[in-house]
Amino acid sequence: MNLANGLIDQLETTLASPELSKRAELLRHVADLFVFGSGKFTEGQIDLFDEVMSTLLQNIECAARATFGSRLSRLPDAPPRTIRLLAFDDAPEVAAPVLEHSPRLDEVTLAENARTRSQDHLLAIAGRSQLTEPVTDVLVQRGNNDVAVRTAGNGGARFSPQGMSMLVKRARDNGALAMCIWSRPDIPRETLLKLFVHASEMVRCKLEAADPRRAVLIRSAVAEASDELQMTARVGSSGHARAMAEVRSLHSGGILDEARVLGFIGERNFDKTAIALSLMSDLPIGAIERALVRSEPEQILILAKAIGLSWDTTKAILTFQRGSAPEAKARLEQCFASFFRLKPNTAKAALQFYRLRERAGQGAVH
Repeated sequence: MNLANGLIDQLETTLASPELSKRAELLRHVADLFVFGSGKFTEGQIDLFDEVMSTLLQNIECAARATFGSRLSRLPDAPPRTIRLLAFDDAPEVAAPVLEHSPRLDEVTLAENARTRSQDHLLAIAGRSQLTEPVTDVLVQRGNNDVAVRTAGNGGARFSPQGMSMLVKRARDNGALAMCIWSRPDIPRETLLKLFVHASEMVRCKLEAADPRRAVLIRSAVAEASDELQMTARVGSSGHARAMAEVRSLHSGGILDEARVLGFIGERNFDKTAIALSLMSDLPIGAIERALVRSEPEQILILAKAIGLSWDTTKAILTFQRGSAPEAKARLEQCFASFFRLKPNTAKAALQFYRLRERAGQGAVH
């Protein structure tokens, strides 16, 4: 009660004065009281501080707001309305400490802030110790390069498939972003393959500069999207090992057929799909993986026709990675015509050429 009466008396006196310096002084005093007693206040007392602080913040100069926000930014019991006011402050120097550190900001508030505030606000959010998928979706879609790099380099950030796809797309011409994605332990193998198959020359140079000792390996692996890179991506992948054992068992038992492939695609299982097509076509798995992640459908059409797959299954393979955007639909119509023009004997001859080329260049890898 004494705390409440004292704060209210000082608040009334200060608000009646036209001098803003008195507000700033009282705000510092209130901050001192709260920081000193943090963790010991009741909900009612926190509500009182919230009312006083949010009132005093009005018309206070930017430097005073920034200092105040920085002091409250890491407190787990900081007054929630006051924290929100600070987070949505137009001045990045005021909002940044709260956006980056405050445990009082939930997922919905952070996503709202990222959708509506400046790039400096987004950059601060990207530095939080934990970021959920709805928040990273907004950061990746709306943020500039600095925001994207900080988000991708944040080990506590989690990405939806759409968010990761957007990151990879942006990284094709951004070496710093590509390196951040490459170093993440949670990146799916197929996403890693997409990144390096489509990497630009500028990205290759960035990768080489980042690790001179591996420059030769990186240059050859990235420039040629070699099986060596893909093999590296598979190492340590328990999911790939399980998929390989399962699909090889089906193949050796003579029951690996078109229906199984269609089932793997329906499960959205990249590894099983690639391994099955590799075994059925007698092509190295690296060649199959490259065909699946690249945007050119010619190899898929030839492979499918050569091993006797139907158009429905071929269509499922073609759309496995690319989705159903309008441009993909138009390309699919072209593929449909090409598939039915392609003769089986021609496809088998082309497949044999692919086998010879792969084995001459890199050796058969399954």
